[in-house]
Amino acid sequence: MGTAISAQELYMPRNIKNAYAKGTRDVSGKPGKNYWQNKGVYDVNVKVDAKTKMVSGSETIQYSNNSPDELKVLAIRFVNNMTKPQSPRAGYASKESLTEGLKIKSFSINGEKYNINSDDWGTVEAVKLTKPIASKSKTEIKIDWEYPLAKESGREGQIDPETFYVAYSFPRVSVYDDYNGWDMLAHNGRQEFYNDFNDYSFAISAPKNFVVWSTGNFLNPEEVLQPEYLKRFKESLKSDKIIHIANDSEMKSGKVTKQNEWNVWKFKADNIVDFCFALSNHYIWDASSVQLKTKRASVQSAYKVGAKDFEKYTEWMRYNLKWFSDNWPGVEYPFPVMTAIQGYADMEYPMMINDTSIPDDLQDARLTADHEIAHTYFPFYMGINETRYAYMDEGWATTLEYLIGIAENGKEAADNFYKNFRVKRWINDASAEQDQPVITMSSQLAGAGYGNNAYVKSSLSYLALKDYLGDELFKKALHTYMDNWNGKHPIPWDYFNSMNVGSGKNLNWFFNNWFYTNNYIDLKIASVMEQDKQLVLTVENVGGFAIPFDVVLTYEDGTTEKGHFTPAVWKKNQKVTNLNIPAKKKIRSINLDGGIFMDYTPGDNLKSIEQN
Repeated sequence: MGTAISAQELYMPRNIKNAYAKGTRDVSGKPGKNYWQNKGVYDVNVKVDAKTKMVSGSETIQYSNNSPDELKVLAIRFVNNMTKPQSPRAGYASKESLTEGLKIKSFSINGEKYNINSDDWGTVEAVKLTKPIASKSKTEIKIDWEYPLAKESGREGQIDPETFYVAYSFPRVSVYDDYNGWDMLAHNGRQEFYNDFNDYSFAISAPKNFVVWSTGNFLNPEEVLQPEYLKRFKESLKSDKIIHIANDSEMKSGKVTKQNEWNVWKFKADNIVDFCFALSNHYIWDASSVQLKTKRASVQSAYKVGAKDFEKYTEWMRYNLKWFSDNWPGVEYPFPVMTAIQGYADMEYPMMINDTSIPDDLQDARLTADHEIAHTYFPFYMGINETRYAYMDEGWATTLEYLIGIAENGKEAADNFYKNFRVKRWINDASAEQDQPVITMSSQLAGAGYGNNAYVKSSLSYLALKDYLGDELFKKALHTYMDNWNGKHPIPWDYFNSMNVGSGKNLNWFFNNWFYTNNYIDLKIASVMEQDKQLVLTVENVGGFAIPFDVVLTYEDGTTEKGHFTPAVWKKNQKVTNLNIPAKKKIRSINLDGGIFMDYTPGDNLKSIEQN
């Protein structure tokens, strides 16, 4: 039984099997010899009118069809159409969050004008082409558009009447990939995003006295900032100190930006999956930078006066970028900048985060920042399809948030936060029909079923695997996966295969256990026998997950001793294990302690020993 499980292949849906058969994916964990992905080079001019709250723009996209297929349609995605009243949504929408959505004013492909009526568009639409796009060809797409900023700010919209978070702000070519063709899954506000690695040049027209913060390198500070503020900004790019580029009164004084009616702020980011920006005429602007192995990265914060947590964000972010680079995942922060904007989303974007202020709980505020910045690696460095496989990014961000939390707050505090905020709601939920295998496509899940898979069980699986392999081998395997797939589109099977090859072990038994079952966490002491100063402890795995745990012995004299068991004990038999433990003294009780691997019925983890 044991060997059959460890050698068995992992279930793959038919479309994924096809990708392996076609050689675009490979059992080595690497992209296959026939792997390809498409790309757009976006040149975008966008204007934000602070009075009308309209975003208008024009873009030129040079789109490379690197696929072996002729494309008869072009799928265009605009996720902010979710704010249209008639759009399908995963949750409640207030009146203030609704808008009329996107209006396409002109649309052309290779100079040919298309008559587009965008009134009926949802979040993704297939435009039927008069001439197909040939394999291995380039196509020029031009679009003029406008849309209103939602009055209520979520992941984008009006944070206040003069502060705007402008995300998902331009129509884009949806992903065409090797395992699914066009990504036509509608955005409904729950599942997150999936985009190609594109190059973006943005020219952002903002009214006088509005500062713009953005994804990418800031190309023209000299053209938009007045001398004193330009000097401070440039100083921040080389300094470890926190520099207050502009305070509240300076922002309101009209001294910060050039006094043109409109200033054009230019930013550029290459090989990145998305682009967004924010602007305000009264947010405080702090900045610093941090030296990493190969570069200095800029960190910036923009926030309302008096936000006690955001006053610390710039320092926190310096720590984040260095810690993530040096420890876990132990890959240098891949981008030139990270900016935090005070908003309402608790949401990640390439090189930016948009976080709620939690001024009365700085530990919670900091962990929010940790989580959102951890997303830099998953899904932005690794081009995760979050819409289908949310556990491939949220699970990692949750794991990295926990690991950096240990460094920041100590293990006990980090464990308590992780248990209370992540694990408890799942393990204590008795109405568990929604508890589906982690491999389940995220777009098929709702409510607690979605959250448990995306954040909780997946994170526990990564931490269980870390415990099983040990830090050194786990990091080697993780780096194999990240080296194979950064800048590309990994799917779960690429993770499984990369970890197998990177660790030099067949971990399929472990992946089957954690990803393909309805398991949960529930250990039980079945029996205890004493033989020749040895305890033979039989532990039943009622819940089924291959978890690590401690056996805590309490002796008659009140002293305790702890022994750690990794998930290896479940490799041969995932239902029961017999443990031989030396009994140095008379034992009063035995307890199984899973730590953050919280047990559904902890009562049967404790056994008192009756002494003869």
